[in-house]
Amino acid sequence: MSRTIAAIATPLGEGSIGVIRISGDDAITIADKVFKSVSGKQLCQLKGYSALYGNIVENDKILDDAVALVFKNPQSYTGEDVVEISVHGGRLMLKAVLRAILNNGAFPAEPGEFTKRAFLNGRIDLTQAEAVIDLIEAETADAAANAAGQVGGVLQKKLAPIYDGLVDLCSHFHAVLDYPDEDIEDFGLQNYYSQLRSSGKELYKILQTYNQGR
Repeated sequence: MSRTIAAIATPLGEGSIGVIRISGDDAITIADKVFKSVSGKQLCQLKGYSALYGNIVENDKILDDAVALVFKNPQSYTGEDVVEISVHGGRLMLKAVLRAILNNGAFPAEPGEFTKRAFLNGRIDLTQAEAVIDLIEAETADAAANAAGQVGGVLQKKLAPIYDGLVDLCSHFHAVLDYPDEDIEDFGLQNYYSQLRSSGKELYKILQTYNQGR
């Protein structure tokens, strides 16, 4: 996961602003090679959630003026160091800036790789990661609201207590079996049945929302 990746994060086309995202161990170092602030301050001197205004420069040639926003790990979308560079949103400009970043050590990001890293680094869980594309592709307000809830962790919050309860149940079961001489409360099958039935009912309720979510 140490490889630094970069990609255009906004749709290609004509617009006032386009964004290139860089993520990885060398994100800030690479960004400093192509971004020169008008104040002379470097991005590596910034705290997280800070921005600088300056120019994108390649081979001493100014490509565009830009704003660079720095996010320090682990408080970023991917859980890594991240730099987001905003430039004018023309297709050629965005490609030129991305090319300059790649020429200075970054690798092209695969589709969905920023979200994949967010998942692998524990920033989001699988249900949230799967909902990102639903939010991006939503065509109605209801679909967007549903996907936004998923990205925000609505499903995860419902599943977490069920998961934790089942883990506790398994832990107690194995503790009794593995340490029979210890003073551990014996397991009662009726209590186990009761908790399993309760977990099953909660999971069934969640399952009934499948068609709505779909």
